[in-house]
Amino acid sequence: MGFIIMIIVGGLIGWLAGAILGKDIPGGILGNIIAGLIGSFIGGKLLGTWGPVLGGVPIIPALIGAIVLILIVSFILKALRK
Repeated sequence: MGFIIMIIVGGLIGWLAGAILGKDIPGGILGNIIAGLIGSFIGGKLLGTWGPVLGGVPIIPALIGAIVLILIVSFILKALRK
C-alpha cells in the first residue's frame, strides 16, 4: 500500500511543479509521476530529507527537485526542437 501512496504523492508533486513553472510535462499523468519520483530522489540527494513527509516522500525537497528536473528537461527539449 505504501508504494501506491508514494506513486500518488509523486504524481501530485510532479503536477504541482509543472503548475508552478507553467510548463507541461511530456507524458501527461505518467510524466507527472515520473517527474515527481525522480524529483524526490534528486531533492533528497541535494537537500536531504527535511520538512513534512507524506507517503515516504519529503515534500519540500521533492518539490524543489521536481522543479529542477522539469527545468532541465524543458531546456533539453527546447534545444532539440531547434
